[in-house]
Amino acid sequence: MFGKSGTDGYLPAVEGIERKTLVYGGNTLMTEFLLKKGSLLPLHAHPQEQTGYLVRGRIRLVIAGETREMLPGDSWCIPGGAEHGAEVLQDSVAIEVFSPRRDDYLPQE
Repeated sequence: MFGKSGTDGYLPAVEGIERKTLVYGGNTLMTEFLLKKGSLLPLHAHPQEQTGYLVRGRIRLVIAGETREMLPGDSWCIPGGAEHGAEVLQDSVAIEVFSPRRDDYLPQE
């Protein structure tokens, strides 16, 4: 599967945060998140492991009760089932990969 860049295909995740599935296979799924300054991603958990990379901006990320400020070039790994959330400190872009694949993030045909 190949993915092409573009400005279409973004869906709201929560207020101020949009997501776009980039590519996926049988076991993984890659998503781009656009995060607006001041937005909050509430604490939540899901069974998928989630690895991420901050492309641009600044966020405060909480994983299993541990808080870190993330800057461009920083990355993280969230174990499946771990409670996590974020506060968006600057307009930001993050890329995240989920394994196993998040079927709820598959593009709707």
